[in-house]
Amino acid sequence: MSAPASQPDKMAAVPVLERMFRFQWEEAQQCYVLLYPEGMVRLNDSAGEILALVDGARSVARICSQLEQKFPAAGDLSGDILEFMEVALEQRWIHYRR
Repeated sequence: MSAPASQPDKMAAVPVLERMFRFQWEEAQQCYVLLYPEGMVRLNDSAGEILALVDGARSVARICSQLEQKFPAAGDLSGDILEFMEVALEQRWIHYRR
């Protein structure tokens, strides 16, 4: 796994799910979802795999490593995972532990 040179701080960051969201598998939808008071966000497979590892203890680098081990044929996933983390931050699904 290799992170883009401009991203070392983001790779060391530890993402945390925002308190207003609950991440879970939704049997009726057959996918992972984020539940919040006003509704639900249906996640695609990739987003679900990433958020399943967001536990407030794992760094982005560790999440990348674990997903690369789980999906070895995919190769380096760090760019895709960093891109997803940016979207998740913009959507306020996660924040980084301080």
